[in-house]
Amino acid sequence: MTKVAIGVATFYTDLAERLETSAVTGLKAAGIEDLTRFEVPGAFELPVIAKYAADAGFDAVILLGAVIRGQTSHYDHVCEEVARGIMEVQLSTGVPCGFGVLTVETMDQAISRSGGDKRDSAQHAVSAVLALLDAKTRLATG
Repeated sequence: MTKVAIGVATFYTDLAERLETSAVTGLKAAGIEDLTRFEVPGAFELPVIAKYAADAGFDAVILLGAVIRGQTSHYDHVCEEVARGIMEVQLSTGVPCGFGVLTVETMDQAISRSGGDKRDSAQHAVSAVLALLDAKTRLATG
């Protein structure tokens, strides 16, 4: 049975709920029912949740949140470090991490990418994790 952790950054509560609903729907459609949710205040904390979950024996981690550009360089620093941190967890642990973190200019862009349409970032994160889990299994069995 595949165990998946879902890390949810709740700074933008409505977006977090939309992303989580979409991710859970996608995982359950793939037959993955063993889901454990972890909540953090913002996207910057998501790499730490990914590391904790990987070290705790989860098979995969889905990371969800949003960073919306403001009037300072804060956006750039947060986006870069979140992406780098999540990739570092994947590479150092071998545990697939789905990047469902919106990095957008406006709330309208975030809404259009947080549930249901072809740009649904949570669904893309789920698809990526499923593909990586499949590849890992196939490579392990030769």
